[in-house]
Amino acid sequence: MESAGRDDTAVPGGTAVAATAVALSGDDACIATARHLAADFLSCARADQDVAVSARAMDLTQLVVSELVTNACKYAPGPLLMELCIRGGTVQVTVQDSVRAGPSARAVDPRRVGQHGLEIVTAVARHFQVSPVPDGKRVTAHIALTDEAADSMRHAGPPPPEPEAR
Repeated sequence: MESAGRDDTAVPGGTAVAATAVALSGDDACIATARHLAADFLSCARADQDVAVSARAMDLTQLVVSELVTNACKYAPGPLLMELCIRGGTVQVTVQDSVRAGPSARAVDPRRVGQHGLEIVTAVARHFQVSPVPDGKRVTAHIALTDEAADSMRHAGPPPPEPEAR
């Protein structure tokens, strides 16, 4: 696992933010590592930059990170890249892997055990997007940082466009 470092710069569509990118091995152990990195990222943003982060946002971000990284590990061989960025009242969680095919939610079946990850992510995310890139795909979910932001975002339009993939 390698960190691309902490980048506290402005991102289009937002104000000064905290951002980081971390290369993960793609094995099962990286799932827990990714969750811990997300929690540390939000804790540092809260402490170092006075970013408001609710306990709910902390929990939901770790849940979304876990689901997105688990899917990448399960369905895409090789390493993956996780990016976290705070902008516009949300934490943007992006996982890039080596398979172009996007995830798809299964039909609702209350009797099904497991395979509800994408349903959960789309239910808790303010915005969810899958974007193809030349060597795979980027899966992005935006999580509201505060309960007030979550309430106000329910009535807002989609977030501003993301920066171009690198």
